[in-house]
Amino acid sequence: MGDERPGRAEGAQSHLGALPDDLQERLSTVGRGAGGPASLLLEAVLSVGRELELSQVLRRIVEAAVVLVDAEYGALGVIGEDRRLSQFVPVGISEEQAHSIGPLPAGHGILGELIRHPAPLRLAELGQHRASYGFPPHHPPMHSFLGVPIRVRDKVFGNLYLTEKRGGREFDAEDETVLSTLAVAAGVAIENARLYEDARYRQRWLEANGEIVAGLLPGAEGTDVLKMIVDHAVRILSADLGVLALPADGDNLSVALAVGVDAEAHRGLVLPRHGSFVGAALTARSPLISLDVEHDPRITTGPPRWTGLGPAVAVPMMTGEQVRGVLLLARLHGRSPFTEPETAPLLMFAGQGALAMEIADQRQDAEQLTLLRDHERIARDLHDLAIQRLFATGMTLQSALRFVDHPEAGERLLRAVDDLDETIKIIRSTIFGLRPHGSGRAAQRLRVRMTDSVERAADTLGFTPSLRMEGLIDTEVTADAAEHVLAVLGEALSNTAQHAHASAADVSLTVRDRRLTLTVKDNGVGIPEAGRRSGLRNLAKRAESMGGEMSVEAPAEGGSRLVWCVPLPPDGAPAHRTPPS
Repeated sequence: MGDERPGRAEGAQSHLGALPDDLQERLSTVGRGAGGPASLLLEAVLSVGRELELSQVLRRIVEAAVVLVDAEYGALGVIGEDRRLSQFVPVGISEEQAHSIGPLPAGHGILGELIRHPAPLRLAELGQHRASYGFPPHHPPMHSFLGVPIRVRDKVFGNLYLTEKRGGREFDAEDETVLSTLAVAAGVAIENARLYEDARYRQRWLEANGEIVAGLLPGAEGTDVLKMIVDHAVRILSADLGVLALPADGDNLSVALAVGVDAEAHRGLVLPRHGSFVGAALTARSPLISLDVEHDPRITTGPPRWTGLGPAVAVPMMTGEQVRGVLLLARLHGRSPFTEPETAPLLMFAGQGALAMEIADQRQDAEQLTLLRDHERIARDLHDLAIQRLFATGMTLQSALRFVDHPEAGERLLRAVDDLDETIKIIRSTIFGLRPHGSGRAAQRLRVRMTDSVERAADTLGFTPSLRMEGLIDTEVTADAAEHVLAVLGEALSNTAQHAHASAADVSLTVRDRRLTLTVKDNGVGIPEAGRRSGLRNLAKRAESMGGEMSVEAPAEGGSRLVWCVPLPPDGAPAHRTPPS
């Protein structure tokens, strides 16, 4: 072993020229002060510089420091934005001891002294310093202490803490010099690791952006692209929770997507802009970082949903000046906070989500325009071809009546003519429904809105209910009746999701004999006699206010069936128009 030391020193010295000038000067000074080449220190400096992963660099620094000054315990504390320790890397304490001690220190006492005064600190007895206030239970005894700050580009990154010089000795000036030199090398290694980490992040974001751009190509669903954005952000920033909130009615936001820890507690929430973290990011129109989202003062509304979570970041999803949503990421309590270098690309990435939503809206508008053109063409063909032929057939039958002598045959011909007149009336009503009326929400006919309501309910039900519609729904149903029936449908499906424990449901909407009937049936547990019925009473009142009635039945095959029926105005009353909300 004695013959290996000079060779190792010579090998280490050959790399000395690759180190920064100030670090070479420090190493030379240490070598002269120690009476010879400081091979152990040089080896430690080079071993620290070999690592690229930041977490490995930090641990290697502490391990090298413990060996250099012959300490029993060592640690490196990273200083966060709040001037407290955001990360603590200990060496010398076993996992069992760490578990018994409890949470890692936040930067009080002696550890905080170096944060407040970033200069080397040497103590013969820890307990005698004015900033010391003892150790937590199960903590091993510590007496001698040596701490030095670590700077990265003239900014204090953290501190090295060494305790318990072996043999009961005290740390001396030479130990302080050696450790201060290692701290300089540590700063260089940390900066290199950060640059490597930044390069890796940029590469990951570029790859993710490529996938998002591919997802924006024709044929991709907007919701699929949004899910891809949340998944990529969670993976790249190593988040434990990802949430996507979209602007809703009024001044609210609705959580459209949530993945990760306790995601179900966030899905479907409607949150106000004021009193929620996503709302604060929407108002700020810039990224917001929280060190402890569970206790963030900006969060004052909504159900408890942040238990166990700590660091968080929220960024608005913007296209130009328009904010289309907010992307939120959170990590478990105790993990490192989000930093600006980490989250800077996130704003551009969130912009990709906003672009996906804009493209999806444009596609939907284009599809709607195509559909309206098809409807207009069908309506024109029905008017120009079908109605004219039916009218001609009716005229022929009427003219044929004078050649029929048998009374029963004449009566049948008259009924056929009446049926043709009724058919012509139905076709004309259908033509009216096919042609566009108004704009915006007013142009959304009841059939479309019924379909949308049923599809939205699938998220909470866990399945998609069947839907059957019959009759002149888009022409005979008034605006008032349409709003009532949509509200009843929403409440009925919500009750099914919350109380029925059903695996299937059937929805039927019919217009027959000037009556509108909505039926919602499920195969669940039925409605208990002692259950809350305030919601059902409200639905019954809606029917009564329009001169109708509602009933809730228990079919023989099980489950429940709600029937809501109201009369419609006679012919000549205003046809269905959905007012803007």
